[in-house]
Amino acid sequence: MNHAASENILVDTPDKSCFIPLNDKVSQAVLAIQQATNWQDKYRQIMLVGKVLAPLNETFKVEAAQVKGCESQAWLYHYQEADKHFFCADSDSRIVKGLIAILLDATHGKTSAEITSFDLERYFSHLGLSGQLSPSRTNGVTALANAIKQFAAT
Repeated sequence: MNHAASENILVDTPDKSCFIPLNDKVSQAVLAIQQATNWQDKYRQIMLVGKVLAPLNETFKVEAAQVKGCESQAWLYHYQEADKHFFCADSDSRIVKGLIAILLDATHGKTSAEITSFDLERYFSHLGLSGQLSPSRTNGVTALANAIKQFAAT
């Protein structure tokens, strides 16, 4: 079943092809973020990984799919097959789109149990991103992680 982010309601959603497994480039970029030695390199890598995600068709950039709590506009869709959860997301901000890609690398195609036990703070600490993001971006990425967890819990 396909759902959009806002209130877990059924809306017109992208077809199943939007929810394909992530490109290996996403995992490679996340590794590059982890290995970057300074914030400027990490920031550049975050923006680059966002370019790997396919853009969401304008038709699906609707209010019902918006993640509330993000300063930038971000849209999130969910598809579940058996106990695996798949996501399709986009943002109007390059840095937020990169943060979405990082989150999806950790949650896309995972089980409900894996997603609900996902620790965003520990994950970002592991990548060297803790304390590096502005409070508004931290709130936004937390809202995205919470929306992903909410989908996995239903």
